[in-house]
Amino acid sequence: MQHLDIIIYAGWIIPVEPENIVYEQHALAIHDGKIVAILPNSEAVKRFSARITYRMTTHVLIPGLINAHTHAAMSLLRGIVDDMSLDKWLNDHIWPAERAHVNQEFVADGSQLAIAEMLRGGVTCFNDMYYFPDVVGEVAAEIGIRATLGLILIDFPTAWAENAEDYLKKGRKVYETFQDHPLIQTALAPHAPYSVSDDPLKSAQAMAEEFGIPIHIHLHETAGEIEKSLEQFGQRPLSRLKNLGLLSSRLMGVHLTQLKPEEFKLLANHGVNVIHCPESNLKLASGVCPVPKLLNAGVNVALGTD
Repeated sequence: MQHLDIIIYAGWIIPVEPENIVYEQHALAIHDGKIVAILPNSEAVKRFSARITYRMTTHVLIPGLINAHTHAAMSLLRGIVDDMSLDKWLNDHIWPAERAHVNQEFVADGSQLAIAEMLRGGVTCFNDMYYFPDVVGEVAAEIGIRATLGLILIDFPTAWAENAEDYLKKGRKVYETFQDHPLIQTALAPHAPYSVSDDPLKSAQAMAEEFGIPIHIHLHETAGEIEKSLEQFGQRPLSRLKNLGLLSSRLMGVHLTQLKPEEFKLLANHGVNVIHCPESNLKLASGVCPVPKLLNAGVNVALGTD
């Protein structure tokens, strides 16, 4: 009989691969931090003993969930303001509050709270976008959760950085700090097309190519975003990003509630990933991401909380 670290006896195990499979009355055998076997409970009893045994025969065991878009430290701003449009929510309330309160301590405390909540809900990996990503990375690494740190980029100064050059310089340092970490990854994170100018967007694309990492951006979140883009640039945000060279399989576009029929093909042809945040869209009444149509078009769709 082989002695292992952990055995979990489950009522059901639902893996990611192979798809559409449910293993009933199966056990998960773990040793040295790796799954070494999935087998019927009756066989596991005969083959393995373990330092720790969990008997959860009325439970379903699934892989850890992924929160594909969040601003973890903003858990401290929960409930600060509700029932208004995104423009007013950001410009009149959130950004002023961040200018007044956000610092390293704020980000550390908010990230700890958010991670605790995520772990309680079964989330073991999150894709973050916020200031002081180095602090988020330190907190996540200490707790032991997987995270992708957004190397934030925005047109105005914040407590994290002064200008585009400063954001990119600090982002490079964060990338270098965590590039070999087993749990922590990074992504370029220009906030949104309406808050990041052309040159910084092109710089973000170049840096993402250099590092071989994704790009994480809010995109087509509201009808107002589309209207302002047409007024300012004469094109919709997706078209603008295409012309700037950002549409590719590296891109993770968050929300996409405002899409024309031809834009489904555009997303699919460039391999763009869409992150659907239904609770956020409902909170703002900003629209609905057309997930079935995206999936039918061959677009990869993930879920986030925002």
